[in-house]
Amino acid sequence: MRSDICIVVVGLGNIARRHRRNLRQLFPESTIVAVSASGREPQEAVCNADKVASSIDAALAIPSAFAIVASPASYHYQHAAPFINAGVPVLIEKPVVADSSDAARLQELARRTNTMVAVAYCLRYLPSTIIAKQLLDAGDIGHIHNALITIGQFLPDWRPTTDFRQSVSARQALGGGVLLELSHELDYLQWLLGPQQVLHAVLRNSRELDLEVEEIADMVMVNTRGTISTLHMDFLQKQACRRCTFIGSKARLEWDLIANSVTRHSADGTVSCYSQPSWDKNGMYLAMLEDFMAAIAGKPNNCITLDEALATVELIEQIKKMATQGKVQ
Repeated sequence: MRSDICIVVVGLGNIARRHRRNLRQLFPESTIVAVSASGREPQEAVCNADKVASSIDAALAIPSAFAIVASPASYHYQHAAPFINAGVPVLIEKPVVADSSDAARLQELARRTNTMVAVAYCLRYLPSTIIAKQLLDAGDIGHIHNALITIGQFLPDWRPTTDFRQSVSARQALGGGVLLELSHELDYLQWLLGPQQVLHAVLRNSRELDLEVEEIADMVMVNTRGTISTLHMDFLQKQACRRCTFIGSKARLEWDLIANSVTRHSADGTVSCYSQPSWDKNGMYLAMLEDFMAAIAGKPNNCITLDEALATVELIEQIKKMATQGKVQ
C-alpha cells in the first residue's frame, strides 16, 4: 500500500492516540484524519493528526484508504456503518460492539457491500500467544482437560490522569464492565479451544470501586471436547496479572501474557518454550495494522473476523443472562 494515503481514526482516547502514532510510523507520508467520537471540537491539538473532521460525514467526504473506529463500544455501529456502506475498509476496536444485534447488522452490511472489516483483538499478535496456539494445535500437551484464566488490574491505574469513574470502562452506557473491557480473554479462549457453553457465572461489584458495571466476573465454561475452562476477571488487583494455564494429559502449559512467556511442565521436567519479557508490546498493534493492510490487499492474513467478534459478544450476553450478581462482602 502506498505511504501517501489518507486514513481516518475515529476517537481521541488512548487507543486512538496509539493508532495514530503507529500509522505515522508505518505511513509517514499519509494524511491522518481524526474525528471526535462525541462530535465535540477538540480543545487542543490532536497529536499525529493532519486534519480534524467535525463529523463522520465530514470524514467520509475525504477519500480514504481505510478507517479505524476507536470510539466507545456502544458507538461502534453508528461510527463504523457509514464507512462500510461507502466501501471503506474498517478496523474496529474490541469489543466490536456492546450488543450482538449491532454486530449482526454490521455483518450483513459488510456482506452486502463486500467491504473488508476486521476487529482489533491485538493479543492474538503477541508472540507468546502465537507460540501457545502452535503448541496446542500440535497436541503438544495431549488432551486438554482444563484451562485456567486470570486477568486483573486496578482500574484507577489504567488512566492515572483521568477520573476512573468517568472512564469508558466504568460506564454502562459506553460499554464498560470487565466482560466487555477484558473480552480479549473470551476471544482467545474460543480461538484456541473452540465455542464455549457457559455452565456457571457470577458477576460482582466491590465496595472498593462501587461502579455501575460489573467489576469482578467468575465463569465456568465447557467446549465440545469436554475441556472445562475457569475464568476470573477483575478491575481490582493492585499488581496486574494476566495468565492462562492449560492442563493436558501429557503436560501443563503456563502462559504469562504480561511476561510474554510460555512454559511447559511434564514428567520429564520444565522447559521454557518462549520468554521475551522485554519485547515491546506496541509490536502487537503494529503487526495487527500490517495484517489489516494484507487483508485489504487480498493477501493471506489472520485478521479477526466479524463472525469471530460476534461469537465473543454472544458469549458475553450468555454470561450475563446466566450470571448471579451481588456485592463483595
